[in-house]
Amino acid sequence: MRSLREILIEEVEKISGVKDQPSPVAGGSALHYNGKEFAHFHHDHELDLKLTKKHIKKEKLMHPQDSTVHPKRSLNSQWIELRFHTQDEVNEVARLVKLAVSEL
Repeated sequence: MRSLREILIEEVEKISGVKDQPSPVAGGSALHYNGKEFAHFHHDHELDLKLTKKHIKKEKLMHPQDSTVHPKRSLNSQWIELRFHTQDEVNEVARLVKLAVSEL
């Protein structure tokens, strides 16, 4: 059975130019668009996505209060930690990844 992370990767790699690759910075893997990192996995159920402040506000996304990786992230950050534990949440993260790519 495939993990939700594998399902998410499979879905976002359908976007032309998006590829999951090892990340020396994140210590796991990262999503790249035309060779440039724009997201990375903290673990199998969390993606840190560069979405832009405008879209984070428009989508009413909130940084997780219990973040262990970026506990002091600025409210003005272009990055947002997205957690997913269900197929519906994977679909929503995939939609946000597509939105992020449209801004690159």
